[in-house]
Amino acid sequence: MADPLRRPAGWAEILAAPEGVEAEVIAGELWTHPRPRPVHGRVQHLLGGAVGFPFDLGIGGPGGWWIVSEPDISFAPHDIVNPDVAGWRRERVPVFPEERPVAVRPDWVCEILSPSTARRDRHDKSNLYLRHSVPWYWLIDTDARLLQAFEALAGRWVLLGTWGDTDLARVPPFDAVELVVGNLFPPQRAAVSSESDQETP
Repeated sequence: MADPLRRPAGWAEILAAPEGVEAEVIAGELWTHPRPRPVHGRVQHLLGGAVGFPFDLGIGGPGGWWIVSEPDISFAPHDIVNPDVAGWRRERVPVFPEERPVAVRPDWVCEILSPSTARRDRHDKSNLYLRHSVPWYWLIDTDARLLQAFEALAGRWVLLGTWGDTDLARVPPFDAVELVVGNLFPPQRAAVSSESDQETP
C-alpha cells in the first residue's frame, strides 16, 4: 500500500528543526544542513561589513539599504530560505523588516558556497530567487576564493563578472564603492606558513 502524500513543508517545519541545524524549505521540501565551517562565517561577517558600513550605515558610502545576515525570508508559504546575506533598498522598503520570516523579497542576495550547500545554492535557490524577481544574486566560493555576481535580465541570470583575490571590484548593485575582494578571505596557508618561518628565531 502506498504511503499517503506528505504535506508540503513550511514555516512550522523550520521552527521544529533541531538546535544547531539550519533549515530551509524550497518548493515544499525541507532541507537541513549543519552549521557552516569557520571560513564561511568569517567571509559572511566581513562581507556584511564591507557592504553594510557604506550602504546600510552610510559610512564611506551612499547608504540607502538595509543589510541583514541570515534573515529568514518567506517568498511563499512553501518557499522559505535564509540566505547568508541579503539587502533591501530603503526607497522600496522604508521600514526595517523586523518580522520573522520577512515577507518582502530582497533586492540583493548573497550565498557563500560550502560543500553541503553549493549545488542547492547554484541550482534550487538560484531558480527560486529568479522566479521571485530578486534583481541581483552574488555567489562567493570560499575554496576557489572567487566572487560571482549575476543580474536578473529577461527572465534569466546574466553573469556580470567573476572576481578573485587580487581584484578591486565595483560590483552591482554596490558599485558606488570599490570592494577589495581578497579581504573577504582568510590568508592563504602558504603565505601564513612563510610569515611564521620568517618570525622563527
